[in-house]
Amino acid sequence: MEEVAKGHSTGPDPSLPILDVANIEVIYDHVILVLKGVSLRVPRGGIVALLGANGAGKTTTLKAISNLLRAERGDVTKGAITFDGEEVQALSPNALVTRGCIQVMEGRHCFGHLTVEENLLTGAYTRGDGWGAIQRDLEKVYGYFPRLKERRGSQAGYTSGGEQQMCAIGRALMSRPKMILLDEPSMGLAPQLVEQIFEIVKEINANEGVSILLAEQNTNIALRYATYGYILESGRVVLDGAADRLRENDDVKEFYLGIAGDDRKSFRNVKHYKRRKRWLN
Repeated sequence: MEEVAKGHSTGPDPSLPILDVANIEVIYDHVILVLKGVSLRVPRGGIVALLGANGAGKTTTLKAISNLLRAERGDVTKGAITFDGEEVQALSPNALVTRGCIQVMEGRHCFGHLTVEENLLTGAYTRGDGWGAIQRDLEKVYGYFPRLKERRGSQAGYTSGGEQQMCAIGRALMSRPKMILLDEPSMGLAPQLVEQIFEIVKEINANEGVSILLAEQNTNIALRYATYGYILESGRVVLDGAADRLRENDDVKEFYLGIAGDDRKSFRNVKHYKRRKRWLN
């Protein structure tokens, strides 16, 4: 399959990470502290997992990066977010999309009254390279998601959850992104379909050079496809490392993968685990 145009590589040093989040703090309504010194990096062409339970701060972190916080009365009050060599926390969401960073929201958020193909075409609204190029990329998106081609004329609101997730990812790909922020792609989907979507995301990453920051509660599958991971708890990064090392970490196995060793920890030991979190050392 002919490739969709790869992530733009001119400009910043390609050896530098495409995304560098440095010690950011996020406050809602001027009083509610949600993120507390979060730092992370995404290498160019890499897949990085942002892990944690519901309410840990994963979605807030993605919205801070994509500049969608202001719509929810949130602000990045400290730290810096550098995307593709430029600090971007002051940019509008539209300007950030134009620079190549786009978020696929939790819950898919397709335009239910539009057809699948019309949804995909909305992803190209920032492009100025002509209808021919857009049509070629549309066919390539259908190459990744053959099911969408079958349903191209169907109203998106009447498609399945898996088809809507494919549509949301395909719509992001139509913008020719350098990086996709993917929020909870497994939510509400059958395990077999989750596996299929992660395989397609991996293929897109490999073929198009699109960097992926993946926020996911399903730690097991996320660490199988990512090369590096960060674990959030209560708005802080408590653990990070190479994905294969995180999979073998005893605390990650027990508290995030649901795998306990022969000596299962008691509640007293769980509290001891919390005393070992890095920010309390």
